[in-house]
Amino acid sequence: MIEIKQNITAAKVQSAEEKTEANTPENESVNLNENTKRPEMLVGSTYKIKPPVSDHALYITINDILLNQGTEQEIRRPFEIFVNSKNMEFYSWIVALTRVISAVFRKGGDCTFLVEELKAVFDPKGGYYQRGTGIFMPSVVAEIGHIIETHLKTLDMLPGNEIDTHQQAYIQQKKAAAKAEADANATNNNSDFPATATSCNKCHQKAVVLLDGCATCLNCGDSKCG
Repeated sequence: MIEIKQNITAAKVQSAEEKTEANTPENESVNLNENTKRPEMLVGSTYKIKPPVSDHALYITINDILLNQGTEQEIRRPFEIFVNSKNMEFYSWIVALTRVISAVFRKGGDCTFLVEELKAVFDPKGGYYQRGTGIFMPSVVAEIGHIIETHLKTLDMLPGNEIDTHQQAYIQQKKAAAKAEADANATNNNSDFPATATSCNKCHQKAVVLLDGCATCLNCGDSKCG
């Protein structure tokens, strides 16, 4: 029992957040949950994708919240996501998608399951190959999943793309075999046909040269002049 010997001149109702902060030891880390308030400023990254199914690029921004700042338990966790584009065709489902993903982020806990769920979404009209990497994307949603995967890897929430020793040896073996085959083909072409010869549409050999102003294949005899 606490005895109050002075007159009470003011009172304040303590909020749930203040109670939590007051009861949290200084050395105990604070985890992200649905009660975590959004700070005035968040740090994030913006990724650009240009799917061939859209006339305009999509800009995906993922903002992170910094927890336990200045302590040994300091971590960054995704807090919200935005997708912006000039293409209004995607507007309705983009708004719905970003709100759901942001809600999952703010819930705390393991959010890495979002990656596989999004990457498994297939467009009934067909997918496409990502520019620059050649990776097949079954849908725009799947490519957003790849972006989230990349971002989570920067936060060490997912392991990086590490190739084990056996895979590295196998890849090096295939590279060496491909190089040897290319060198052999180059040697054969140089010995049989001129170095300036181009590929023949009929026999697919690099044996087409100009003879009397007419493109003629030295391998199969095919000629543009008949």
